[in-house]
Amino acid sequence: MKKRKIDLVVISDVHLGTYGCHADELIAYLNSIHPNKLVLNGDIIDTWQFSKNYFPPSHMKVLRKIIGMASKGTEVFYITGNHDEVLRKFSDTSMGNLHISDKLVLNLDGKKAWFFHGDVFDVSKQNAKWLAKLGGYGYGILILINRFVNWCLTNIGRERYSLSEKIKNKVKGTTKYVREFEQTGVDIAIENHYDYVICGHIHQPKKEIHITKKGKCTYLNSGDWVENLTALEYSFKRWKIYKYNQDKLSPFFADEELKEMDMHELIASITAKKEEEEKSKGKKGEKSLDEGLL
Repeated sequence: MKKRKIDLVVISDVHLGTYGCHADELIAYLNSIHPNKLVLNGDIIDTWQFSKNYFPPSHMKVLRKIIGMASKGTEVFYITGNHDEVLRKFSDTSMGNLHISDKLVLNLDGKKAWFFHGDVFDVSKQNAKWLAKLGGYGYGILILINRFVNWCLTNIGRERYSLSEKIKNKVKGTTKYVREFEQTGVDIAIENHYDYVICGHIHQPKKEIHITKKGKCTYLNSGDWVENLTALEYSFKRWKIYKYNQDKLSPFFADEELKEMDMHELIASITAKKEEEEKSKGKKGEKSLDEGLL
């Protein structure tokens, strides 16, 4: 099938390496699109819960697919989050079309878009990291139980049920935390004259315009690929929330060349194009110098 061409796609909170990750569904989505830019807005690889005993082939295929997209011309921005904070030591590193950073600012049709994961607003993570990690493990177990429950419900013809969403709605302070998280991001964005602020972290997809006394800003959250299976898409000067569960995707399979290439070849293909561009620039510079001498 023909792939959809999109100016920009934002994905966050994939949590590769955990039981709750929907890697197969993400592969299907990535195989159905052709974005000019792909922003991975944090928590793509879950190093907090990483185990050498659990990293299935489908999770590796996601990484290979992303690198393959970069090698074919898509500009990929990997913004670090709290679950993949180990990559922050490589911030401001670029390999061809693959860039790693803590935050990102892009100009989208004359408007400024500010991207960051959002964990900097999380007080529990900052003041009690061990408690935040413990909560992460608990959430992972809950998601695993929820998948079994939903499997049973689906087999008997019942609708799927979200245990975590039910618990979140009952826990006092959760709604307040989300509201404060969004408002903090919006206030900072308006102060810095950003038109869009794009986050992840809280696993709640959203698109909302905020107007304050100081200005106007659109808040966007890409959601996650653990429960909601959502992404943000920007094309024709408009944002929309993509929902996998509402899409009628036909089966998309990995490209044959992607199956045959190993990880080293994929990385080499990214850097090869960059080296060719640099050589081309060097030759042009030498030619200009010769013409000047003549």
